[in-house]
Order: sequence, then structure tokens, then C-alpha cells
Amino acid sequence: MAYVNYVTKNMAIKIVYYGPGLSGKTTNLRYIYFKLEPAYRGELVCLETAAERTFFFDLLPIKAGLIKDFKVHFQLLTVPGQVFYEASRKSVLKGADGLVFVADSQLPLLEADMESFDGLRKNCLEQGIDLNRVPLVFQYNKRDLPNLIPVETLNRLLNSRHCPYVEAEAINGRGVLETLKEVARLTVPVVKASIFDEKLPAAEESMETAPGTAQMLSTSELKPAAGESGSKKKTGKKSEEAQIEFVKPGDESPFPTTKIKVQSIEDIEQEIARLSKEFGLTKKK
Repeated sequence: MAYVNYVTKNMAIKIVYYGPGLSGKTTNLRYIYFKLEPAYRGELVCLETAAERTFFFDLLPIKAGLIKDFKVHFQLLTVPGQVFYEASRKSVLKGADGLVFVADSQLPLLEADMESFDGLRKNCLEQGIDLNRVPLVFQYNKRDLPNLIPVETLNRLLNSRHCPYVEAEAINGRGVLETLKEVARLTVPVVKASIFDEKLPAAEESMETAPGTAQMLSTSELKPAAGESGSKKKTGKKSEEAQIEFVKPGDESPFPTTKIKVQSIEDIEQEIARLSKEFGLTKKK
């Protein structure tokens, strides 16, 4: 559930990038960070255990605009992909408003993709998240490599809801912003309806209850002109609150990453809560 502060008029929407280890989740966040000017993003934060790189957690708040008179911040988080960090993934998933499943498109990794998505189902169930209704976008990453799983196969095995999907090369940036724009477009109306007790727009409501054929989101479809929404087929009537515009690429110089050492799952949960409030609610920008 989104963090809301009615005093400061700030709202923080939580988007979690989920997928197997080394599928490209952190690469997505780093690329997004590079492509946003400092005024539109916060500091990249990494929570580490003593094992360092085996557990990597990112929180990247993005100032996204307004819902009614509330200032909206998207908080992008990744979960550790390794199977032995199950508890950590549950902690990061808690309260997620939208999900991106990053699948590795290489044929030898198909089983890992399926195991990870099965884990997502189980963890969502434990966290009270209805995976059949939560906004979800699939990113089929590493499409620049050989020996690829056909997209049709990935959709058949993973995407039973027929959710939007993006073919991506996160290392090169292809499909990264497209994925973010789509999950933001799907998530904003759901959060708005939940917080302000409003009925979902017909397009989003029908998509949840009766999904059709999975739609590939191409780069051209997700580069809208100012005032337009991304995917015309899925969006229907455009919604002002769902418009997500990103600034032009800036200088891709090395960027600072705040590293915080944590010792336990309780530490992780406390840091997530603290960072969410600090970045999304208490800072006035």
C-alpha cells in the first residue's frame, strides 16, 4: 500500500522489480538513475549483508508529478535473486503497489525464471498481495544474447494473465524506461482508486478481471508526445494522473550509492520503512 502523508501532501508508490539472480533487475535501476536529472530522482541506496554482492537492494525514489494535490514519488526496489534469500524477498515485497518481473531470456535460464515466478506467487500470497490483480509488467531481458527463449514460450509459461510485456536489453537501456512507464501507467489509477475510494477507470478494471491477449510494448508505442499516455491499446481514455514523463538523458557520470550494512530481516524491514518515509514523505521538493 502506498505511503500517504496528508499533512505534507506526499505519496510514495512502491514498485518492486522481481526475478531470478542476475536477470538484470539492478541494471534496470541503474539505467533509470542515469537517465533522470538530479531534481527528478533521489539517491541510490544499497542494503547489504555481510556477504556483500550476494544480496543487493535498491531504493530509487522518482518525483513523478501529482495525483490530485498530492506530490507523487515512485520508489523502485529490487529483490535479491538468489533462492536462499527468501525472507529478504518477502520483506521487500511487503506493501508493493506494482510489480515488474524481469526474466532472463537465455534458454538455460528458463527453469530459473519459472522457479522465481513460482516464488513470486507464493510470496505474494503470504504478504496478502493478489497477484491476479496487482499491476504487473513482464520484462524479457537480455534479448541481445544468443540462444534465446521465444517470447511466445515465455508468455505461455509465465504470463497467464496476459499482462503487458517488454523485450529488453537492460545493459544497453533498450526497454528499460518503456517498462517503467508501463508499470507506472498501470499502477497510478489503482493506487488513486484505493486511497481516494474511487472506482477504477473502465480500461484498468476490465484488464484486471478479463485479460486478453498479452501485448508487446514496443519502444515506439511507449514514447508518447507530451500529454499522451503510452500504450493506446491498453490505456483507452487517457488519464492525466497516469502520465509519466521522463527528462532527457543527462551526463552519465559515476553516481554515488549509499551502502547500509544490515544484519537481519528485521533490520531490512526497518530500513525499508525508514527510507520510504524519508524519501517519499518527509522531503519537500
